[in-house]
Parts: sequence; C-alpha cells; structure tokens
Amino acid sequence: MTSQNTLAEDGGRPGDPGAPPPDGGLRPGLKNRHLSMIAIGGVIGAGLFVGSATGIAAAGPAILLSYALVGAMVVLVMRMLGEMAAANPASGSFSEYADRALGRWAGFSIGWLYWFFWVVVQAVEATAGAVILESWIPAVPQWAWALIVMVVLTATNLASVGSYGEFEFWFAGIKVAAIGLFVVVGLLAVFGLLPGSDNPGSGLHHLTSAGGFFPEGYGAVLTGVLLVVFSFMGSEIVTLAAGESADPQRAVAKATNSVIWRIAVFYLGSIFVVLTLLPWNDKSIAEHGSYVAALDSIGIPHAGQIMNVIVLTAVLSCLNSGLYTASRMAFSLGRRGDAPRSFARTDSRGVPRAAILASVLFGFIAVFFNYRWPDTVFAFLINSSGAVALFVWLVICCTQLRMRGIIERESPERLVVRMWLFPGLTWATIGMILFIIGYMLFSDAGREQMVLSLLVAAVVVGIAVGRERPWRRGGGRPRATPAGDRTNT
Repeated sequence: MTSQNTLAEDGGRPGDPGAPPPDGGLRPGLKNRHLSMIAIGGVIGAGLFVGSATGIAAAGPAILLSYALVGAMVVLVMRMLGEMAAANPASGSFSEYADRALGRWAGFSIGWLYWFFWVVVQAVEATAGAVILESWIPAVPQWAWALIVMVVLTATNLASVGSYGEFEFWFAGIKVAAIGLFVVVGLLAVFGLLPGSDNPGSGLHHLTSAGGFFPEGYGAVLTGVLLVVFSFMGSEIVTLAAGESADPQRAVAKATNSVIWRIAVFYLGSIFVVLTLLPWNDKSIAEHGSYVAALDSIGIPHAGQIMNVIVLTAVLSCLNSGLYTASRMAFSLGRRGDAPRSFARTDSRGVPRAAILASVLFGFIAVFFNYRWPDTVFAFLINSSGAVALFVWLVICCTQLRMRGIIERESPERLVVRMWLFPGLTWATIGMILFIIGYMLFSDAGREQMVLSLLVAAVVVGIAVGRERPWRRGGGRPRATPAGDRTNT
C-alpha cells in the first residue's frame, strides 16, 4: 500500500484511539500489568546472561560504551516505532507500517524475515532450556526436555492471549527482580557497604586497573557492538502485543517512554556492576559467566545454580514471547494476503490457531535440525537469521520517515508520541545502522553472518517483488481483511 492510503485501512482504527482493537478477530485479552512487564522483560533476553562474558573478553571495560551505543540506537528506534504504533496499533506492527509507507514488498519481506528469526530463536531457546533441565534431572534426555518445553508453551499460547500474558508476566517478573536485586547488592559490595561480602569493594578501581579502560584498543568498542547488538532484540514485542490490550495507545506510549531507564538499569547497570566487582580479565568470568563470577566474588553460596534458575526463566520467557511474536506476525501476513488465509482465522477466544501451529511446527523442525545437524543446517539457520534485528530496525527508521507525513496529514491528533528532533535523529540512526552492517561485512567476526543474512533477505525481497508485479498488472493488490471483520475457525 502506498502512502496515499489512509490509516483506517488494513487494520487502522478510526474513532477513539483508546477503543479496544477489533484487529481482524484478535481480542484485547492482555491487561495493563501484562503489557508493562512485557515491555520491561522484552529488553532482557537470555543473551544478556550468557553472552555478556564474550563481550567483556573482547573489549574489556570499554564494553560499557558498546552497550551504551547500541542502547542509544534501540532507544531511538523504539521512539520511532512508538510514534507509529501509538497512532495506529496493529498486530503486525512495523511490518504493516512498512506495507503502507514503503510498499507491499517491504511489509512482506520484513514480516517473513522477522517470523523466520523468531522461529529459529524457538529452537535455540528450547535447546538452552533443555540443557539446564537435563543437568537437574538427567534421567530425562535433553531432546525430551526440549519437546516438553515446546509443548507446554504451545498449549499456553493456544489457550488464550491472556494465558501468554500471565506466563510472561511471571517469567519477566523473575528476570526483572533478579537483575534489580543483583544491581543493588552488587553496588553495595562495590563500595564496601554490603555486610559479610567476600569482595574487597574496590570501588571503580577495576575499570582501569587491568590495562586501562580500553585494554584491547579503541576499535574493540565496535567489535563489542557486533557482539551485543543482537541481545537487544525483543524490545519491539510490546508494539505487537499492544494490539491485544484494552488501551493500546496508552500501553505503547508508556513502554516507549520507559525504554531509556530499562536499558540503563538492566544492561548498563548490571554490566557496570560486573566490571567493578572483578577485573575484566578475571578467569572466572570466562569460565563461569559474568554474573555467576560476580556473585561468587561476593560470596553468595550456590551462585551457579541460582543463575541457572534465572537463565532458565529468561529462556522460557524468550521462547514464550518468540512463539507469540511469530504467530502474530504470521496472522498479520495472512490478513494482508501475504501468507495462507488460514493464518488470519481466529477461534472463539480470538486466538489465531493456524498461525500458532504453523509457527511452532517450524520451531519443532528447527529443534530437530539442531540435534541432527548442529554444525551444518542449524548453523546456517542461525547465521542467516542473525542480522534480521538490524534489518528490522533499518526498516522501522525508513518507514517512520514516510509515516510521519501520513499521520500528520490524516490524523494529527494521534501523534501522542513524537520522534525527537525529526528528521535529523532518524537519519542519524539510519546512518548508524548502515555503518554497523558495513562493519560486519568487513569484519572477520561478522562477515559470514551478515553475508548469509543478506542472501536470505535478497531471496525474500525477490519473492516479494515477483508477487507484486502480477497484482500491479491486474490493477491492484488483494484487499486485507477489514478491521473489525471476524473469521472464526
């Protein structure tokens, strides 16, 4: 759809912006507390817990700058997405906005790439959770644990969107409470204020004691960016979930306004605590992981098992959200005629069953690939979906450049969230993302992942363009299911 189309088409909702979204059969089953916790927990992925040690090893204390740079970029992207989502909440979020602002090919391409990313994530997270569970109960094989986890969360998502929201509320709540407690306890130990701590409490000394703040050189900051950028994926989930809440505009505005402190506390705050409790090159960070090493330095007993529980919670949260997100994107694609129409059908509870089952089916297939061909087929899936986060953020930026004008012309009262310093900061963010993509292409660490991701993206875009040509010759595109129409299975 071109920019001449109105916001009321293909899921736009004229009238009261706070009214419950009909959105093609989806029901407003998510409560405000669900949306709040999804917004907070969406920023905290399992990658923060298990991947931060790699970034610290690569850049030393300067990894804080890597997290700050990527965090600033995510804040700006979320502000742009929040502007569009608050004005027009939709189940397909940025995919639907790209469809309107950039063209059908863009919505089709980014929607399927995003779906592909979360299907692969399901396999990664199911396997990671199975490894932890098998270590606790070795009588049950790892593949069985992966199957159990996938089945349980599939059943949860099939029950109702409220069930997903409730599970995510508690999963995210545990993550948030754990990191919040870690930051508070860690800071007390850093400054020698924690009674009974085994850590000497050196203050900020460790930030410069082992080779300075840039022990691996200034260029390591960019290497760190490549290592941490993908751990931020998930912050956009709240804009998809908002379409199934009673007051999506308020939920999106609240989530967008709070993203700065969420990234500052959970990412920068927790990594800062690790780097001030221990020298960056302490062997325990590489051996046990950054958070376990930090807890051990304080003298907290069973730190490894405590962190395993928290990581398992993060894994289940990410898997739960991945299944939800993939199914809603499939639902949106089906509603626009870019996927089988069965994906757009909902049952009596407003649940898109076919979209959920199709998404989890490919998740199961990916899990099988992980066990059968981990170093070939599954490695290809991982690498070919790795850069999707950057593609999504780039499309959001380009879409917002066009959508601002559409909203101002047709429904200026819906601009309750505005991008700062538009369009300057939007263009600056585009430049930053393109720089990271270019740097990955010329970096040994990121080249394979970026080349394979670009290859898959090129194939999907080629399919999108090929599908669009017959529609243009025929006089237009197929109509999406009008907002408010309901299709039950």
